[in-house]
Amino acid sequence: MPQEEIIEVTKSQAGKVVKLTLKQWLHIVESHDYMAGNMAKVMETVNSPDCIVKGFKGEHIALKHYSQTNIKEKHCVVVYREDKDGFIITAFFTSKPETIRKRGVIWQE
Repeated sequence: MPQEEIIEVTKSQAGKVVKLTLKQWLHIVESHDYMAGNMAKVMETVNSPDCIVKGFKGEHIALKHYSQTNIKEKHCVVVYREDKDGFIITAFFTSKPETIRKRGVIWQE
């Protein structure tokens, strides 16, 4: 199986390496076209979140507020894993972060 093309790398708030592959970036922008042009915000959200929420299957969900995006004020939401192959699963903007926060905040700045 060919290795996924890694297009960005950052460290999570916990210091773990988290990668963004071309395949996942294409999935993100195809599912949420408004995310095109927001790769830097996605990577920054993983690296420097306002809070981290627990996912349902071991993943982490980072949230970060942006007063200005290409679609107005929003919170960036990034779902990622911190295991040995740390990687971003998906990302999107929301105006209702409380919906995600109620899953259980595990870290907050």
